[in-house]
Amino acid sequence: MINPRVFESLKAKAEQDLAVRAKLDSIIETLERNVAYTQGVLSRVHSTPRARYQTALLPAVDAAVADEVATVRELSTVASAHPYYKFNHRWTRHLQDAIFTVLLAAWLGGVSTLSSEGSKPAVGRLLTLEEVGEVFGVPVEIDHDAFHIALEEYLSALTSLTDELGRLAMNAVTLGDGELAVRISKFVKDLHAGFQLLNLKNDFLRKKVDGVKYAVKKVEGVIYDLALRGLLPAEEKEGEAKEAKKEASTSEAAADSKMSEA
Repeated sequence: MINPRVFESLKAKAEQDLAVRAKLDSIIETLERNVAYTQGVLSRVHSTPRARYQTALLPAVDAAVADEVATVRELSTVASAHPYYKFNHRWTRHLQDAIFTVLLAAWLGGVSTLSSEGSKPAVGRLLTLEEVGEVFGVPVEIDHDAFHIALEEYLSALTSLTDELGRLAMNAVTLGDGELAVRISKFVKDLHAGFQLLNLKNDFLRKKVDGVKYAVKKVEGVIYDLALRGLLPAEEKEGEAKEAKKEASTSEAAADSKMSEA
């Protein structure tokens, strides 16, 4: 009643599918190990003074990121030969973690592939989605069905970056680096403001973005404690004084205007 060749064909397709999944999973497992190692290296930032980043931390970070980059490129080569949306759920979480490590490494002044004319980027740099794609050597947000870094993966990695920087702000103060805590405070506030401009449809991503406000509050608490103890950097105090003076001048001008009107 049924032609047995139908099931023979289905069996062949199923076996081909299994072979593709096995090959992808092998690469993804390697990526997972690489990311875990890179995160371990990056965790040293919480006990390393900023003055020693270039010598004691970033060379090891850049080497670890290089291994991630090589694995992501291998994954891209294999995955691009198959339907993207059929298999992308297998690697997206690990790719988000890899993007996070690159974002953090670049923020700290690392990722050697970004250096130009032998100089390292300054602490506090935020890589764009396109720059992340350049680091990994893979396309971003493309229309055709091939491996790429999706916008959602980049945004999710940004939320992880704010969490980690919130932790770094507290540990920077422990290391006597109030200036770094202030820089982190400004950075995460700018990120949070940027997130408010997005109209996100992805429920999971929207919840992660909503959580950024807690990182902002954490850092604000650190800065508040510094202010109470009179430990804010000198330029930050000057900035606050100028801002207060500006607000006072505005208030006086408003009062004078009302008096003249009266």
